[in-house]
Amino acid sequence: MLLDRFPGSAISESLLQGVPYVASPNFNERPSDEISLLVIHNISLPPGEFGNDHVRQLFTNQLDWDAHPYFGTIRGLEVSSHLLIERSGAVTQFVPFNCRAWHAGASCFEGRENCNDFSIGIELEGTDDLPFTPAQYNALIEVTNLLLQEYPQITPDRITGHQHIAPGRKSDPGPNFDWQFYINGLSKRL
Repeated sequence: MLLDRFPGSAISESLLQGVPYVASPNFNERPSDEISLLVIHNISLPPGEFGNDHVRQLFTNQLDWDAHPYFGTIRGLEVSSHLLIERSGAVTQFVPFNCRAWHAGASCFEGRENCNDFSIGIELEGTDDLPFTPAQYNALIEVTNLLLQEYPQITPDRITGHQHIAPGRKSDPGPNFDWQFYINGLSKRL
């Protein structure tokens, strides 16, 4: 687990301590200081392929659009998330939490649009069609517990999937994400 690997892990100056920070240019300032929503996503590039550097390259605008036929379909996309959790459970931060990462796109939570304005986005390396790994759940639970402590406006009922804030447009983290296991893991720490 993250805290086991990095005892004393904490968030300091909007960065998760003890994990690599790879700065993405795909962010901007939030319209206010509010951070009150956590959005869970999944991503793999190309779809269904894991263990490469393509997501990191996408989030830092360094993806070679000609390296795979699929990349041509997303050419020029400028996106990011605050965190990526790989299949191994390794965590990388791309955008400081106090900044607006470009992860949710057109979105709405409880009648409020533009979820990037007030949310933190976490990408899990994966697809809608495959289960996530125990290492990913462990890291996600540890990171979420730190976020819940640091940003008290995020509560378990304000944790959602991309599919819930952009229905019909997005389907992640998908039917294989075990919400009950994840939320139960949080309740043991709260």
